[in-house]
Amino acid sequence: MPSDIDPTISSTLYGKDLAQCIENFPPFNNTPVTYTQPPNPGWKFGQRVEETEEGKKWVQGEKEGWRRIDVDKESTTAIYQLMLSGIQPRPIAFVSSVSESGVENVAPFSFFNAVTADPPLISYCANTFGGSRFKDSAENATKEFTVNIISVPWAEQANFASVDVPSDLSEWELAGLTKMKSTYVKAPRVKESAFSMECELYHAFEIVRPQTKQITGTVIYGLIKCIHVRNDVLMDAKALEESGHRAKIVADPGKLRTIARMGDISYGYVSEPFRLPRCSWKKDGEAVKDAVEGYRTEKGLPEKEHTEVPKL
Repeated sequence: MPSDIDPTISSTLYGKDLAQCIENFPPFNNTPVTYTQPPNPGWKFGQRVEETEEGKKWVQGEKEGWRRIDVDKESTTAIYQLMLSGIQPRPIAFVSSVSESGVENVAPFSFFNAVTADPPLISYCANTFGGSRFKDSAENATKEFTVNIISVPWAEQANFASVDVPSDLSEWELAGLTKMKSTYVKAPRVKESAFSMECELYHAFEIVRPQTKQITGTVIYGLIKCIHVRNDVLMDAKALEESGHRAKIVADPGKLRTIARMGDISYGYVSEPFRLPRCSWKKDGEAVKDAVEGYRTEKGLPEKEHTEVPKL
């Protein structure tokens, strides 16, 4: 058993599983976020993937072929694990809610994302496949809730809040997290979170399995009433203005240090982001067309690509 694990934890099943997550791995790399160049800075309009340095290595994998998985022929567990491993990294909603009887619940959801800014909406899905704690969160969020973004320093506490405690118990004390009074909603926000959103229920959409008509989950749409951002994770307002950024309030990813879900029980942390500009067809369209035509002529490619339909 690794010596870093507390004795009160080491004797538990959680402690034994944690030991496997620690053994034979280097310590967490707590280096600051460093922006890098994009993977293929020399890419030109119309250039094919296999002609870039990174792309050439990537397409070599095509030699192994593809495997088709028909979801109706696999178990729910198999498809769930496959989706987790392929749809990643996924942002995590750490949802705080309060039941009608006053029991406070907090749990992480990685089937989560922003929906739109007008009106400001987020969504997350509470799956019955995930156990009772997800059902509790869906039922508690019938009117209002908070969504808290998880950062590296409290990853263990947030992860432990996914424990399958009985519905009459609260995960707050078990995980060692601190409640903070919200402004507009009853549910508290997480004090340790540097980015929290107070939400009112906008719509709840039940997910029904087509074959059996069984309800397997609920998608919760939350209307954001206000956002709390810790000042120390915000980008400097003067630097934003000087850079020509259109926004006035922006969180700095290097300071927010958000974690994401990967496959199985794995988490991720983006420590080397890169930036890529958006192209404006109105401003650059003609130049793009000329460049692509020139590139295709140079390579002897046809004017239009024809996709071969594979035979099943």
